[in-house]
Amino acid sequence: MATIKHFEDIEAWKLARELCKEIGMVIDKGSFKKSFRLIHQIEGSSGSIMDNLAEGFERGTRNEFIQFLGYSKGSCGEFRSQLYRALDREYLTKEAFDNFYIKAVRISAMLQKLIDYLLKTEVKGTRVKGK
Repeated sequence: MATIKHFEDIEAWKLARELCKEIGMVIDKGSFKKSFRLIHQIEGSSGSIMDNLAEGFERGTRNEFIQFLGYSKGSCGEFRSQLYRALDREYLTKEAFDNFYIKAVRISAMLQKLIDYLLKTEVKGTRVKGK
């Protein structure tokens, strides 16, 4: 795996950013009516996917990065669960649900692959170079 210098270069982060933007656009069109709690939750979980990945990367140690990738992966699951709530209330079409769901599953798989790689590597991180 090539050395990544910025979290913005990580494909899972790029896809998570896209997912966050797309769900925000659907919400902004009024699809979620006045379900402010669900809006807050789904915006929070979608943003948390990319934010936790970024925070873990910036902490500079392999173990913290792995930990925050786990949080990011958990947010993917939370987001998918919230998608079901939105679908059941007919805030999302089945087509929109499927699009978001597939992306979230893909991101989760990408995060797991990154976790698996980091668990196997001997690189400790930028904060612990030479230690």
